[in-house]
Amino acid sequence: MSPTRILVLNSGSSSVKYQLIDMVDRSRLAAGLAERIGEETSAVTHQPLAAGGERRTRTGRLADHGAALGAVAEELAADGLGLDSPELAAIGHRVVHGGLRLTEPTVVDDAVLEEIERLVPVAPLHNPANVTGIRTAQRLRPDLPQVAVFDTAFHSTMPEHAARYAIDTETADAHRVRRYGFHGTSHAYVSRKAAELLGKDPGEVNLIVLHLGNGASASAVRGGRCEDTSMGLTPLEGLVMGTRSGDIDPAVVFHLKRVAGMDTDAVDELLNKRSGLLGLCGDNDMREIRRRIEAGDRAAALAFDIYVHRLKKYIGAYYAVLGRVDAVVFTAGVGENAAPVREAAVAGLAELGPAVDSELNAAEGKEARLISPADARVAVAVVPTDEELEIAEQTYALVVPSRTAPAPGGAAPESFST
Repeated sequence: MSPTRILVLNSGSSSVKYQLIDMVDRSRLAAGLAERIGEETSAVTHQPLAAGGERRTRTGRLADHGAALGAVAEELAADGLGLDSPELAAIGHRVVHGGLRLTEPTVVDDAVLEEIERLVPVAPLHNPANVTGIRTAQRLRPDLPQVAVFDTAFHSTMPEHAARYAIDTETADAHRVRRYGFHGTSHAYVSRKAAELLGKDPGEVNLIVLHLGNGASASAVRGGRCEDTSMGLTPLEGLVMGTRSGDIDPAVVFHLKRVAGMDTDAVDELLNKRSGLLGLCGDNDMREIRRRIEAGDRAAALAFDIYVHRLKKYIGAYYAVLGRVDAVVFTAGVGENAAPVREAAVAGLAELGPAVDSELNAAEGKEARLISPADARVAVAVVPTDEELEIAEQTYALVVPSRTAPAPGGAAPESFST
């Protein structure tokens, strides 16, 4: 029997998230997070998911990603799920930026690693950590296929008129300046599951997908393919996010350099780390913002209104891009859990078709569900994302192409956040 387990790794600059998934029934065997890599306060939180295993945490400095993955391997081995298991088919890696060349899940070799590294200038916070995770996993299991799954891949179907910025073409091409989009693994998974929820083939439906977490992005999906997306050259463009500004007049950068004396690094930090909801009201947690609004906090209320206003603009814009919309779909931490955001985002859009049933919207749930009235011309749905499962699916299909996993059976574990 062919091996059926996929280890999914998401390597950040100072963390590694992981899940071990058995593709026979898509059950999670283990999940965890190694965090604060390189600090004295490093920790690995590990959760065995079979037979009611309890979450455990070990602390102690993890000097680098090699030490972190070594600790992860030890935790897996303690549950009889070690990296030396013959049941492990491959290791799937989340890689943020694949550019124009890497647009499919890819077995990693030296040429692939070189291309990922070549893209570091357009993904300086993510691709270096992704490369480190891959190289470390290669050392631990050099015999296993290492598969890269790219956040940008789903958006590579954007037509040129959506992907290009209106700047000098020669300059743009020389420096790879164009719109790539991100969160693609989530948008791919959610758009497919939304089609299933509607009882239709993905090729038959047009969707507006709203991935709303601390990072946030929207996509216009026509027949299962991305037609447009809100993030661009970097994840800074588009929606208002937890700490990122989203869309902004580019002349603001020049203005701050001239008037405030801010250098490039200072402006970069401002727009990526001190803007968005955090910059507007001092909080980037939507739960806290809603609590403050209920207590009469005007700054929190304005931040919420700005956040929702940008959402409405993108819903309307993508309706125009698609021409026909079957559903507006909410996903990720805020999208799945913040009913007030969902209701406010589609309020006043009845002429376009989407509407929310207040009772259905307020009901909590972990499953994909419709929250629109039965007679709504455009459905509104909540579809929990599962990027790890999508990476595992794509990895498994690549390394064991003759096998097809059956319908999902295992629920996603409680998320680990950094």
